[in-house]
Amino acid sequence: MGRHIFSLLIAVLTVTLLPCGYTWREYRIRRSIDLSAANTLISDTKLPTELVPVNYSLYLHPLLEQSSFTGHINVTMLCTKRTNRITLHAHHDLQVEEVALEVLHADDGLPLKVRRVDRVPKKPLLVIFFHNDLTVGSTYEARLQFAGNIWENTEGIFEGKYKQQTTVGAATAVPELAVGQTVDADEHAYIGTYCRPHHARRVFPCFDEPAYKVPFAVRIVRPRTHHVLFNTELERTESFGPDSKFVIDVFKTTPPMSTFTFGFLLSDLQEVPAADDTDDSVFRPKIRVWSRRDFQQSLTEVRRRVKLTLEKLQTYWGAELPLEKLDIVALPGFSYVKPADNWGLILFKESELQQGYYSLAQELVYQWLGSWITPHWWSDAHVNKAIAGFLSADTAIKIDGGVEFEGKWPMTILYSIYYEFSKRYPHSRITGMKQETTCSKTELVLRMLNYTLGEDTFRRGLQQFIRHREFKTFYGDDVWEALTKQAHLDQRLCESATVNNVVNSWITKDRIPMVKVVRSYGQRTATVTQRLYLRERPHDVPEQDKMLWWIPLVLVTQDRLDFSNTSATKWMKQVREVVLENLPADDRFIIVNPEEIGPFPVNYDDRNWNLLASFLQTEEGRARIPVYTRAKLLHDAWNLAYAGDLSFGTAFNMTLFMKFERNHLVWNPVFTLIDHIGRHIDMSAVHKKFETYVRTLLTPLYEGLVSSQQENEETWKVNLRSLAKNFLCRAGYKPCIEEAQRAFKKWMDSPEPDLGNPVANQYICPVFKWGTRDEWEFGLQRVINFPESRIKSERTYLLKTLAGCPSQPSKIDRLLNITVLEDNGNFTDNDVSLIFKMLSGGSSGYSTLFNFLKNNWDAIKLRFKDRESLWDNMINSATGLFTTQDGYDMVSQLYVQHQGEFGTAEHIIEKSLKNIKEETKWSDENLPVIEQWLDNFLASNISTSQKFFG
Repeated sequence: MGRHIFSLLIAVLTVTLLPCGYTWREYRIRRSIDLSAANTLISDTKLPTELVPVNYSLYLHPLLEQSSFTGHINVTMLCTKRTNRITLHAHHDLQVEEVALEVLHADDGLPLKVRRVDRVPKKPLLVIFFHNDLTVGSTYEARLQFAGNIWENTEGIFEGKYKQQTTVGAATAVPELAVGQTVDADEHAYIGTYCRPHHARRVFPCFDEPAYKVPFAVRIVRPRTHHVLFNTELERTESFGPDSKFVIDVFKTTPPMSTFTFGFLLSDLQEVPAADDTDDSVFRPKIRVWSRRDFQQSLTEVRRRVKLTLEKLQTYWGAELPLEKLDIVALPGFSYVKPADNWGLILFKESELQQGYYSLAQELVYQWLGSWITPHWWSDAHVNKAIAGFLSADTAIKIDGGVEFEGKWPMTILYSIYYEFSKRYPHSRITGMKQETTCSKTELVLRMLNYTLGEDTFRRGLQQFIRHREFKTFYGDDVWEALTKQAHLDQRLCESATVNNVVNSWITKDRIPMVKVVRSYGQRTATVTQRLYLRERPHDVPEQDKMLWWIPLVLVTQDRLDFSNTSATKWMKQVREVVLENLPADDRFIIVNPEEIGPFPVNYDDRNWNLLASFLQTEEGRARIPVYTRAKLLHDAWNLAYAGDLSFGTAFNMTLFMKFERNHLVWNPVFTLIDHIGRHIDMSAVHKKFETYVRTLLTPLYEGLVSSQQENEETWKVNLRSLAKNFLCRAGYKPCIEEAQRAFKKWMDSPEPDLGNPVANQYICPVFKWGTRDEWEFGLQRVINFPESRIKSERTYLLKTLAGCPSQPSKIDRLLNITVLEDNGNFTDNDVSLIFKMLSGGSSGYSTLFNFLKNNWDAIKLRFKDRESLWDNMINSATGLFTTQDGYDMVSQLYVQHQGEFGTAEHIIEKSLKNIKEETKWSDENLPVIEQWLDNFLASNISTSQKFFG
């Protein structure tokens, strides 16, 4: 099955693997933009340590109408080392009044003589120099006045606007408006802060580092028509002046806190009334929920959900938050990926408060671990984030079974970790990916420890960790040391081992291990080895033989199918090989690492794999082996075969039970695996047989889902039906193609087809792939004649499918002639580049593009003479995707024939030849095995495979 069949589906597939409400891109960005992402951004602006802050006294005057703010701050600090300067963080956009700047002895109030004040170029630093050195042990107070502008959706301090509907009442009715009619009210404005991870310096000069935790005494000016929410409760309101429209809110002094947890919101949002049956009078902290008036009905359950989540977390930590109040705000127009989780004040997008517990729990965990107890520096923040991720998922699952995950946690992050860390060069394509995957892997390691140490030991260890660290900071190793002490105390870890050893073996490598289990059936033992896991070829990673992990070997045997016991039978203590003993008889299987307890795949000898495959085909087997373990066995088998570590015959045997499987968690990885295998067999004679296999595999699933379809069914069922249908359509499932053509005909029969597209996107690709030339030509004319008034993304999608879906070379040739040789004015260079990209998705596309290039070399060279980017893209798409020896020979011949003529694309075709040679090895080794298995399978399923041939 070709890449052109499946490349358009991967976005659809990944959406189904995510927590409810997130797309893949949103989920990945949300996970990556956090404390850990700050490390590389601010490591060069760490302040000198000669002075440390003692407290801040801050006065702020945000001006709604002018989109600006003014203020002054008194920074009290202690001199710990001899120095003649004070260095503070202050962003370049923050205007500091240098003339008005003062520095006083805190003891006697006498001023110091300032020599000069510098703003450091290209660094957000303000340096105050003195004529004489400061006295070690003395306290000083810097008084600074500042001002700045406020922009929409920027870090630090930001503004926003929204409109809310209002209903006309009897007292306000006018002739033009009936009582009860809804009308738009005036625009409302607000000002808020987003200081995480290092943006307080945009609001006021400060020591903007997490380790500096000191009290804030804060006064904020506001219009009388608005109110201010801050980290702490309002203490009093003072007059701004006679007859002024402003007042000054004075807030209770905060506990010691880092600058990134500072936050306020100036708005006219209203508090959501508590439900009638809610008694929060004795619960602490006091929970308040705020929103625009016309959104309050959507948030009536939020206070209850926050209280329930807090109760769960307080029980887990064994400690209550020292908060008097907690303000939860549904902020209209809030566009940040992540909520602003300030101490005692959390700003959410409106949509984030309407469903689920995961997002709530994550931000509430940050109140404990982030605000109350803080990473000393950003290099330890991945531990903070990983604990928050693990506990928020665990809390959501304990509250309502994790309904929003639909069972997909931790699979969402687990599969992405497997794929990323098994590359030859992890993180090579996506900026910032390394920090994200480090956090994700640490979260999975925490999950592994929770299982292997035991949930009670793990929880008590974390409780010991936070004890005596209130309002202080921590290092990552502090967490592991606390878990080690508890594990030793509970005798869950031998005295010679530490959690530090275990964790560091995982999080210091951008890799994961693979474990192989080879049984000696006569001796009832098994030799277990570990090595680096690599899917991509060649397997030539430097020093891979030196990479070893601490790996818990949790074992389940067929004669004792107890998946509740998650203790390790044996640990691989950074050794290459261990032996498992006292295994069951030779007709009984074993499972190592059930339920994905540790983030590593497991391989077995063929006999054990076949015992597993046979058991899963029985009703007893599918009932007694849990869902996560069934998914793992299938996922591991196919990925190990893809990597060359397991026969594809064995891997395909593991799919035989899928004709009975109906759980979406087991099916979800199947679609990705089909795509991965399809990439390699696309150009071979095997791919037609593989398409028939896919139809045979998916047809019972799809027809069962259709027959049981009902209104308001679970999201997972809708997604699974959609995926099955899409993959079947592109694999030639006849009923699907006929349905698509009927829908497409309505568009073709339309008297004015250019006014809009009435056909659902799911039908377009099957028509362009399996349909007639006339149907495809109709689509081409719709692109050529696309009206300027319509949404451009509709044209883009149509062009993508025109290029990426057809399997007939004549359609692709027609498109290339129009866009490249004829240089049709209806197509831009971006269009042509997109066509090349889509053609690289399958063998029909890139082989036709290759032949087009070979047959029209001189004309194309002339066309692209001054369009190097298009030329490079064409060479890459036309030569880089072949996977067989025939493909290598074709590209090699083109290279020799036109040597020296490739220009900027010379290195591209040379890289293509190198890659094709490696892919050819894979094809030579695996295609015969795949074909033989498919022949046997299709022979035994001939009636089903012929029934729906497209």
